[in-house]
Amino acid sequence: MDQRSIDRINELARKAKTAEGLTEAEKAEQAVLRRAYIDSVLGNLKGQLDNTYIMDEKGRKRKLKKKGE
Repeated sequence: MDQRSIDRINELARKAKTAEGLTEAEKAEQAVLRRAYIDSVLGNLKGQLDNTYIMDEKGRKRKLKKKGE
């Protein structure tokens, strides 16, 4: 997610707190931008966890597995 999108999310959030509020089009835009931001954060976290290793009791590195594997 680029900085312009994050700035727009913040701009819409500030506007929503004012007496003016958001139009229906701005509410829809805000929902799309928020979903894109959340997907970006989750993707980054998944990528980081995919490259995480755990040291076991014997000092060996093993790849972090998904729950249930």
